[in-house]
Amino acid sequence: MKDTLRNYFSSQNIEYYAVLPYSACREINPGIMQREDFTPKSVIVYLLPYYTGETVNLSRYAASLDYHIALRECADGLISALRTVSPDIRAKGYGDHSPISEVSAALIAGLGAIGDNGLILNEKYGSYVFIGDVVTDIPPELLGAIEPREVMTCHHCGACKRACPTGILRAEGQDCLSAITQRKGDLTEEEKGIMREYNTAWGCDLCQSVCPYNRDPAITPIDFFHRERISELTRDLLDSMDKSSFMRRAFAWRGRKTVERNLDILSDK
Repeated sequence: MKDTLRNYFSSQNIEYYAVLPYSACREINPGIMQREDFTPKSVIVYLLPYYTGETVNLSRYAASLDYHIALRECADGLISALRTVSPDIRAKGYGDHSPISEVSAALIAGLGAIGDNGLILNEKYGSYVFIGDVVTDIPPELLGAIEPREVMTCHHCGACKRACPTGILRAEGQDCLSAITQRKGDLTEEEKGIMREYNTAWGCDLCQSVCPYNRDPAITPIDFFHRERISELTRDLLDSMDKSSFMRRAFAWRGRKTVERNLDILSDK
């Protein structure tokens, strides 16, 4: 099974992964596993790097198609590969909403350090990575599980805290700019002003842009993130998207009206 794991990730151009005993991971949503029909024994945690270059008014992660699609495809492919070796295994893939703390699992798996902005910092791809995990009933030793490693931290240079436009990283604000752009309904004039100042229609990368770990991030080798990439979201481009196309974007989850509102705010300078 270790060879199957290695071969699958190699075929997907995924370089950073590890296996942990489920018992070593910090469970934060026990109800998720209680709804499954198997007892978790091991966790396969992996990183999907997504950096494809710079953007104009979008967070870099939103330039590509919705990363949840990539996480789902990767997990489904991995589980299928494992079942070619052992058809009766039970497994479930997650990303963003997992029974365990995915950041914590990636850290004790040695896949990166933790930054002061709460993001994992990988040695090659910086913070431009998504974390995926597959929980299985396979005994961890069969997958080559490692012992939990000591959590590494960043150098605490303070660049991310200084760059934070709302001050939330300095414990001075209520919401980060990314959260403001994703909030439904009306925004305050102050919130609209900060969106215009930093020219963001969706998300915020400022704490990542200034981080030394992101000084020279590698371009992702994963084809998914290069397909249908957009560097700038305009009203014309948004209006050209039918429902199916729109729903495949990372910014779709808050609805079209929220994105339209944001673009209107930027146009009203």
